[in-house]
Amino acid sequence: MPKTTPAPPPAAVAKDAHWAAKLAKLRSRVRPTNTMTICDDDAARQALETAQQNHLRAQLGGDADTIATTETALAAAQAAFDDAAIVLTFQALRRTDFEDLKTKHPPTEAQAEDGQLLNIETFGPELISASSLDGLTVEDAQSFLTDWSAGEAAQLFHTAWDLQDTTRADLGKG
Repeated sequence: MPKTTPAPPPAAVAKDAHWAAKLAKLRSRVRPTNTMTICDDDAARQALETAQQNHLRAQLGGDADTIATTETALAAAQAAFDDAAIVLTFQALRRTDFEDLKTKHPPTEAQAEDGQLLNIETFGPELISASSLDGLTVEDAQSFLTDWSAGEAAQLFHTAWDLQDTTRADLGKG
């Protein structure tokens, strides 16, 4: 059955002649995305950090030639970093899909006694896989969460988790 789009309320149209265009923009919104960048090349990371600091110093008090030189060095360091880095991309789930996923992973009795609302051990890999735009499997995610350092595993989980609570709206000043 084809989806029908209801007509906007006449009062809203009278108040805002651009209601149909506004509604179309609201309906075409894309869920938020975020990335996690991993770079195991310490030299590339350090070179980028040094280039960024040198460029900032030049912008704060250097002449045009010095700024241009640091911009060139920064671009080269960024390119080397980008070549060495791995970028994982995640997208927020539809809210109903996220709620369904949480429901599928209730806490164990011990976790519930500790006040946890989810079984993070089973939920984490599922969330990472479901929100990955790179095609990470549940098995990949579980492996990374198990094998990576605690900080990197936490960052992987939180990159996927934090997207689910992203707000891109402003209530305005009334």
